[in-house]
Amino acid sequence: MDKITVWTKQNRAVLKELEEKGRYVAKKEYIFKDLGEHAHLVLEVYDWLVRNTPNAAQKPKDAEYPVWVSLAKEATMLQSDDSVILELTLDPALITMVNIGKWGTMLNYSYIPADEKDAKRHQQQLQLYGVSDTKAYMSQFYPQIKREILNSWSRLFDDSILLDGHGCYGNLWEVKSRWITNVIQ
Repeated sequence: MDKITVWTKQNRAVLKELEEKGRYVAKKEYIFKDLGEHAHLVLEVYDWLVRNTPNAAQKPKDAEYPVWVSLAKEATMLQSDDSVILELTLDPALITMVNIGKWGTMLNYSYIPADEKDAKRHQQQLQLYGVSDTKAYMSQFYPQIKREILNSWSRLFDDSILLDGHGCYGNLWEVKSRWITNVIQ
């Protein structure tokens, strides 16, 4: 079976956990530790991802969130003093591909259009109400627009729908120490 090499930026504590336990899974507490007061802003979108990802059946019981991996070394987030870059070689079937343009749209609480015509229709609807996607999503006053935004997110995994930023990243449910082929410190 062919393997794929991917890279992930992680806190040094993750490397220590991998060395001690042989395995790492992302937990909500780690996200709060990393993002602090801003964690709640992204967790709603991450919760959607966890519930709707195509490989949800592979999720170990103790994994709360996916681990992001880059398919190209140069596309990996820049290293910082408290982080390491882990190079992993593993079975590609363990990775769920995520279009980064669509993911960014979701993190902005925005609508993923089916095509240009749908994008225009949605923008006209927002103009009619005098609201943005983010405002409609965050407010209790536009439930139909929020529902439309949430429903559009199912297009995240539809490869026939493209947005700017065609690059993909991947998600894993866990990282195993035996997959590590290099650690960049």
